[in-house]
Amino acid sequence: MRGKLFVILFIVVWLAVTFLALLEGFTYNWPDNVHVNYGLPLTWATNTLSTFSGPVNLWSVNVFNLFVDFVLWIGTMIVAVTVILHKLKP
Repeated sequence: MRGKLFVILFIVVWLAVTFLALLEGFTYNWPDNVHVNYGLPLTWATNTLSTFSGPVNLWSVNVFNLFVDFVLWIGTMIVAVTVILHKLKP
């Protein structure tokens, strides 16, 4: 019973970290280009806020990178849960 509870808690925490990694923005503030990148480890979206010409609101989205990020995070979780369940097996 404790093993199942541990696995469920691990999955919930891992999913929370996954969503934070995919949705957290990293701001880059250069004098001629201010933008926010989203995604970890791959950048799947960029929101350009300011350029040399003035303020803008330009979004660039790469759906393939979002898919790869999601597969990496969820795939790692599946491997980790498999290892945990294998170690907990009597």
